[in-house]
Amino acid sequence: MATRPAETTGIVLAGGRSSRFGRDKLAEPYRGAPLLHHAVRRLGEVCAEVVVVLAPDAPEPDGPADVPVRFARDGVPARGPLAGTLAGLMSVRTRLALVAGGDMPHLDAGVLREMVRVAEPEAVEAVALGDGNRFRPLPCVLRASAAAENARELLAAGRDSLRDLLGSMAVEVIGEPAWRAIDPGGRTLLDVDLPSDLAE
Repeated sequence: MATRPAETTGIVLAGGRSSRFGRDKLAEPYRGAPLLHHAVRRLGEVCAEVVVVLAPDAPEPDGPADVPVRFARDGVPARGPLAGTLAGLMSVRTRLALVAGGDMPHLDAGVLREMVRVAEPEAVEAVALGDGNRFRPLPCVLRASAAAENARELLAAGRDSLRDLLGSMAVEVIGEPAWRAIDPGGRTLLDVDLPSDLAE
């Protein structure tokens, strides 16, 4: 097994309302485990520990037994993934945070490790994956202290987009050909919105 970087904490965003799915999608069974477990396990392969961010009133779910997990609570309800990311960042004790959605079951550990590697230079504040001529906000790697400060300012200004956060930082984008050389099917970017998305 590859060594987990000591300077990186995983953050899994699990506070969404699953409105399009129609029920708690992160508890939905998928390939023998709740959907949430897949994202937690993939980040657990790369990070020293994983923080799962929950809605303020959500019960703590069971996590996979083989991954060190802590829980954080979204302090700003209904403000989307930026508020959830800030809640996770506030409990991070490492320099870097690797952020992903709990509805992303096909994250490739090799791609995640490459993102962390690209984030190591001090001049890089964030890393994202290219998707055509744009980049995706999740998964991403963030310099934890800078990202938390920027997220607070954005939320105070009424902005709640993760893309806004990344736009406020020095982002290194890994081009699509580069990361797809590790994950040829591009499944790292797949997320689950509808029950049909879980069909094999």
